[in-house]
Amino acid sequence: MMEQLIAGAREGVDARRRDLPQADLEARLSVRGEDRPFNEALVRPGLSVIAEFKRRSPSAGQLAREEVDVASQVAAYERGGAAALSVLTDEPHFSGSLADLRAARAGCGLPIIRKDFVVDPYQLYEAAVNGADAVLLIVAALGDEELRGLYEEARSIDLDCLVEVHDGEELERALEAGAEVIGVNNRNLDDMSVDIATTYELMPNVPAGKTVVAESGISGRAELEELERVGVDAVLIGGALMAAEDPEAKARELTGTDESTREHLV
Repeated sequence: MMEQLIAGAREGVDARRRDLPQADLEARLSVRGEDRPFNEALVRPGLSVIAEFKRRSPSAGQLAREEVDVASQVAAYERGGAAALSVLTDEPHFSGSLADLRAARAGCGLPIIRKDFVVDPYQLYEAAVNGADAVLLIVAALGDEELRGLYEEARSIDLDCLVEVHDGEELERALEAGAEVIGVNNRNLDDMSVDIATTYELMPNVPAGKTVVAESGISGRAELEELERVGVDAVLIGGALMAAEDPEAKARELTGTDESTREHLV
């Protein structure tokens, strides 16, 4: 599965680069909107929720209703107390797009991470000019030099990075690349199985001062409270929010935000 995802990402980059050269993207950086620091949003008091917009996934199939409006969905997340957004832009496997990223940017004031299979610097510039404040870098998809190069280039254009790992070896590689924010994905990207124990197993090996984000397999408040107890700073939740009939209410449930607090937040 990982090999298919990476191959698809590279093909997509090649096609888009033919239509819009990287130099043209770089020229557009000067017109980026206001700065919305992603990393800072993850270390506010309490456990931060990164609320995800994704239309489908290889493991769960279709998640979003056909008529779902990106701006309305992310605005509901914001009202529900989310600290940040994640937007899937991979088209072949998640039915995402850069248009979804732009719509999310226009629809709320939260910092946004572009979630995709980033394998080329071109994607960093795409992310920056289309409204992202951060990008996902998946250790399993990159060699050590690729990982460090993408990380450093992202930081050079003021993009924060969530560096995703699945096991101890990948965690070591992420730390060697200089990662400050570590995402622990509880999903095995080879067979798509999920085990939240992955986060608990890796937490003792994360140095103090690093920010930890737990990803995948999280759907209830009790799980969030336990993750916060062991030192996790933030969680990334997509499926449970996309499946909810009332995404604002589900976000409030997950964040522990009541109506009075919501009015203060927005």
